[in-house]
Amino acid sequence: MGKIHFGNTEALCADDLSVVIDRRERTGGCTDTERRTGGVTRSRLPQVRARARHRNSALRKRVEELPSPTMATNLLKNPCGEEQLECWEITENGGSEWRVEEMPGDCGHAICDEAMTKYFATSFELCLKKQVVDLLAEGFQADALDAQPPVTVEDWYCGRSDCGCTYQLSVSLLDENQEILQEFKPDNVTLDPDSDDCSWRQVTHTFSDYGPGLRFISFEHGGQDSKFWDGWFGVRVTGSSVTVQA
Repeated sequence: MGKIHFGNTEALCADDLSVVIDRRERTGGCTDTERRTGGVTRSRLPQVRARARHRNSALRKRVEELPSPTMATNLLKNPCGEEQLECWEITENGGSEWRVEEMPGDCGHAICDEAMTKYFATSFELCLKKQVVDLLAEGFQADALDAQPPVTVEDWYCGRSDCGCTYQLSVSLLDENQEILQEFKPDNVTLDPDSDDCSWRQVTHTFSDYGPGLRFISFEHGGQDSKFWDGWFGVRVTGSSVTVQA
């Protein structure tokens, strides 16, 4: 019967149970046999094993009660540009290219969420950026994903008060081969400061009934300005989010 030392305690292996015995239980009055077995005689083993089962059961319960780190957590990295363009794959980088600006920016608008202090700005030719979320790598279990949990996507976009722009979004649920199970691709939106205030707007969508096999989520968005002005007069995006309720 082996012993494993942990600081001031020893773990006594008995019937595949790790029994932790405080050294105080083994001081004084022990026979040689008791010392070799950590001070636990055959008559005391049932009692020690019972205590170990109780401790193991309590530990398992505490672990099971811990919240999943992936549940209702935004799976997109750097959604507001706090790390510039890190974590995003630039799929189109037209005009003066993507850049990150401080809220509200020139001829810009304040947003309702004070936690969003930056945004991504597009230029006079198409600018698109994408993230593909690997759900298994994020800690989701295949059977939980096959149960078709709700998948919610959100995005914020706005235009400038001095130039029109277009905005586009495409989100796809993908299987293990990155084939599309279901797609959300709304019509492109045109913002015109002559007809509206071009302030921040939110788009949201929840996927359901998409079938088993979900393993990846592709999120791509962006746009451009409508006057082809040099610089960053195109649509602005921030606060992107993908959550899976699994």
